[in-house]
Amino acid sequence: MASNGPQNGGDFSFATSNVAKGRNGLPKIQTAKEKEDEICHDDSAPPVKAQTLDELHSLQKKKSAPTTPIKSPQAVGGFSSLISEEERQKQQLQSISASLASLTRETGPKVVKGDPARSGETPRLSSVTHHHYTPSFAVSDSSLKFTHILYNLSPAELYEQAIKYEKGSFITSTGALATLSGAKTGRSPRDKRVVKDETTEDELWWGKGSPNIEMDEHTFLVNRERAVDYLCSLEKVFVNDQFLNWDPNHRIKVRIVSARAYHSLFMHNMCIRPTPEELENFGTPDFTIYNAGQFPCNRYTHYMTSSTSIDLNLARREMVILGTQYAGEMKKGLFSVMHYLMPKRGILSLHSGCNMGKEGDVALFFGLSGTGKTTLSTDHNRYLIGDDEHCWSDNGVSNIEGGCYAKCIDLSGEKEPDIWNAIKFGTVLENVVFDEHYREVDYSDKSVTENTRAAYPIEYIPNAKIPCVGPHPKNVILLACDAFGVLPPVSKLSMAQTMYHFISGYTALVAGTEDGIKEPTATFSACFGAAFIMLHPTKYAAMLAEKMKKHGATGWLVNTGWSGGSYGSGNRIKLPYTRKIIDAIHSGELLNANYSKTEVFGLEIPTEINGVPSEILDPVNTWSDKKAYKDTLLKLGGLFKKNFEVFQNYKIGTESKLTEEILAAGPNF
Repeated sequence: MASNGPQNGGDFSFATSNVAKGRNGLPKIQTAKEKEDEICHDDSAPPVKAQTLDELHSLQKKKSAPTTPIKSPQAVGGFSSLISEEERQKQQLQSISASLASLTRETGPKVVKGDPARSGETPRLSSVTHHHYTPSFAVSDSSLKFTHILYNLSPAELYEQAIKYEKGSFITSTGALATLSGAKTGRSPRDKRVVKDETTEDELWWGKGSPNIEMDEHTFLVNRERAVDYLCSLEKVFVNDQFLNWDPNHRIKVRIVSARAYHSLFMHNMCIRPTPEELENFGTPDFTIYNAGQFPCNRYTHYMTSSTSIDLNLARREMVILGTQYAGEMKKGLFSVMHYLMPKRGILSLHSGCNMGKEGDVALFFGLSGTGKTTLSTDHNRYLIGDDEHCWSDNGVSNIEGGCYAKCIDLSGEKEPDIWNAIKFGTVLENVVFDEHYREVDYSDKSVTENTRAAYPIEYIPNAKIPCVGPHPKNVILLACDAFGVLPPVSKLSMAQTMYHFISGYTALVAGTEDGIKEPTATFSACFGAAFIMLHPTKYAAMLAEKMKKHGATGWLVNTGWSGGSYGSGNRIKLPYTRKIIDAIHSGELLNANYSKTEVFGLEIPTEINGVPSEILDPVNTWSDKKAYKDTLLKLGGLFKKNFEVFQNYKIGTESKLTEEILAAGPNF
C-alpha cells in the first residue's frame, strides 16, 4: 500500500483505514505519538493573561519612575518613614501646578502625568488642589480641563512625541532627530527684554552698548500671563527639571515648561541631567522658563516691537518666550541668568571653551564666531571640559552645561570628527536639509538657514571629562581672526592688556568676494559675549584679573586670521602653525621664550617657537608694503580706541587707577 507521508519516523501519516474525517471529507492530519523517553523542544507557553490589545500593550513596558525612598526629617520608632510613590508624585505635580499658576486665577491647572493619547495605559493621578486658596471669581472652561504633564521624558520617548505630533521632525540616517525651528532660525537679540526694577536698575548694565533692553514689571506679567494661559490651554506640556553648573556647591535648579518635544529634547541635552535620586529631592526650581514660542506676544503691548519677545525677570527668577521657536533662546537666556547670579557669589561666568591636559593644566579659550574657538579647544591630546559656557570659582573651573551646541554648516568627518560622530541617536539637528529617501544630511545645504546646529550631550565627545570640572586655569587664550593682518600670530599679555582685550572682544568679519575684494569689518563684543552679559564688562574683567593674579594664570592673544597683508592680499595663518602655538602655550614653552615689542599695540611677541617659521611671528616682516602695513595698523588701532570710548568713563570701585591702567594698555599712537 502506498504511503502518502514520510516514511520511517515521519511526524505524521495519512492512514487509508479508519481515516478520521476532517472538513469537506478530507483526511484529517494525525500527529504521531511521542515516545516516552523523548523530549519535545517546542517554545509553547501559556497564553498571556491580557483580555484586550490595550492590556497586552501595557505589559510591554515596565514602570521606570524613580523609586528611591525619601527619608522624612523625623524617624518614627527608630526607623525612617517613607513617602509613598503616590505621595511623592503628588508633591511633584503640586510643584508643577504652582509653576503654571495664572496670576489672574492665582492657581495652577489640574495636572496629571502621562500622554493623553495613551490614557488607557497611563493611570491618572488625582488632580492637584490648593487648599490655601479657592478663588470664586475664576470659574471658566479652563478649570474643567486637565493639563497632561510629560515629565522628564527620555530621548526615545521624546522622539516618539516629535515624530508623531510635530510636522518637520524626522530621524536621519545616523539616528539624530532632524527638526525645524520655524520662521526664526537664530536668536532675536532686539526682542530680548529685562525687567528694570529698584534692584536691577543699579546692578545691571543699561544704556549704550548694553544688550539689556528694559521693560517694566507689569509688561512682563502681561506676557507671562499670555504664555502660561497658552501652555495651560494645551492638552499636554513637556516639563524638564534639570541643573546648571557641574560644581555641586553652586548648582542651579531649572525648570523648563515647553509645548514642543523638540524643545524638551534640546534642553535635556544642553542642561545637566539629574539622576532619579536627584529628581526625587528636586523640590522648587531656582529658575523657570515658560516657552510658549508658538504663540506670539501682543505687538500693542508696551515695550514690544514685534510679535517676538524674550523676557527675563530676575526678581521672579522667570523667563518667558513668545513668538520664536528657536531653541537657542532658552540656552542663552539661562546663560544670561548665570551671568547675573554667579558674580553675586564671587564666581566669574565666562563665554569660553575649556580643556585640560593630562597633567591637570587647564586652558580657557575666548573667541567670537569664526575665530577657531571650537576647533582649538577640541584637542585629542586633552580632555574637553566644555565648549561654550563656564564658571570660575574658588573650587576651580566648571562647565555650566551638560551638552554642546555645534554649528553644522559645511561639517565633515575629516575636519570635525568628534562633532561628526556625535550626531547620532539623541542628538537634535536644527534646520538641516537631508535626502528625502535615505535621510542623509547635506551639511553644505543652506536652503533653510546657514545657522544649522546640532545639540548633543557632552558625553558623546570621546575625550570629555566627566564630571565637567577642573582645577584653576593656567592659561587664558583670547582668539581673534584679524582680517586686517596686523596682529601677531601670538603675543603674551600683561594683566592690564588682558583686561583691555577681554573687554574689547575683537575679531574681524570678512565680506563676500563675489564682487571683488571687500574691506574687512572690525567686530567688537565685550567679554567675547556681549549679547549675554548682565553687568558692566569691566566688572567681569576685574574678576578675571583678580582670579588670574591669585592663581598665576597667563593671558595670551592669538591671531587665527591673516598675515602678510589684509584679506585679499595676504594669506590666512596656517592652522598647523596655530596648533603649534597653542601647544607651546600648554607646554609652558612660551613662558621661557625671548620677546620683542610691537609698535602701536605694544604687544610682547616671541622671537622663536618650535615648528613655526620665525619670520611670521612679527607681522611687519610678512608685509612687502611697509607703508600699507603701518597705515592698516593705525586704522585698526583707531577702531579699538573708538570702540573703547563707551567704557573709558566707567570706574571700577571708588578709584579710577585700574581703569587708567586698562586704557594705557590699549593702542598708543
